[in-house]
Amino acid sequence: MFKRPAFAAAVFFAATAPAFAHLDPAGHGSFMAGFSHPLFGADHVLVMVAVGLWAASLGQRGLTIVPAAFVGTMIAGFAAALSGAPLPLVEPVILASIVFIGLMMALALPLPVAGVAGCVAFFAFFHGHAHGAELGMAGALPFAAGFAVATALLHMAGIALGLALGRRQKGAMDGLLTRMAGLATALAGLWLAFAG
Repeated sequence: MFKRPAFAAAVFFAATAPAFAHLDPAGHGSFMAGFSHPLFGADHVLVMVAVGLWAASLGQRGLTIVPAAFVGTMIAGFAAALSGAPLPLVEPVILASIVFIGLMMALALPLPVAGVAGCVAFFAFFHGHAHGAELGMAGALPFAAGFAVATALLHMAGIALGLALGRRQKGAMDGLLTRMAGLATALAGLWLAFAG
């Protein structure tokens, strides 16, 4: 019963490599640099997949509204960084986003879709700002398009995993697997915060 989701999660997390997402700014500026950026850092992967999992746990409306709020606000944060707007505590808030989203899934608090979208949008602004602050003078539009597409795909992977877990959580197990995934996400965020 747990074999397929556990195997998929193990493969997914084994394929990530922490600290490789923050590339040399000279290598930025292309669609592929932007696309690869969220895929090679455990912090990025954990948050993006967790957003998809959380969205899937909310039902039909959450499937589009929550990921759209994240991607849209992330692009706004990116634009703010490019315009030179300062934002304090970017990296700590990015790490906090992993723990917060994981805990919210683990607690399964009955938040409305708009509330969840607002929570993820807050953190997305910091994620986008980090992308823009690292870009330097390279091409902003192709890079932004690349990381927006990769982020959306990671959200879709989280949604797919969430829907698969949802099908396995009937009756007494209702929501248990999703809550366990949230707890694992929060613990991984704490590990990243204290390991670095």
